[in-house]
Amino acid sequence: MDTIAENIDLLYKKAKEYVDVNIELVKLNTIDKIADVLSSLVSRIVIFMFIVMFILLVNIALSLYLGELFGKDYLGYGVVALIYLLFIIVLKANKDSIIKTPITNLVIAKLLKSKSMSNDSKSKEDGVL
Repeated sequence: MDTIAENIDLLYKKAKEYVDVNIELVKLNTIDKIADVLSSLVSRIVIFMFIVMFILLVNIALSLYLGELFGKDYLGYGVVALIYLLFIIVLKANKDSIIKTPITNLVIAKLLKSKSMSNDSKSKEDGVL
């Protein structure tokens, strides 16, 4: 009788340990995925900021150049503003296909990406890609 009770107690302890380990694994995998998505997002935001600064300076230069061609600076800025108005209209009409879908696909791909470090590191060590 004692051995059955001991076996049940041991089985309970092992099952509890198994559940605890699986919960910890889910937590670590979740943290890894969140960190991967956030790091990707932050790096894209930094690159985006530099692109925006570049575009801003190019637009100022283009506005001044067009203003010089038209004889009035404000006309150059007006033409560039009209170009942006056209971009806004196109983006507004196609926002789902241009903006929403690619971002959603990126986040889903990052979340579903599985890491197999042991396979990747072994193949890199062997020189096989």
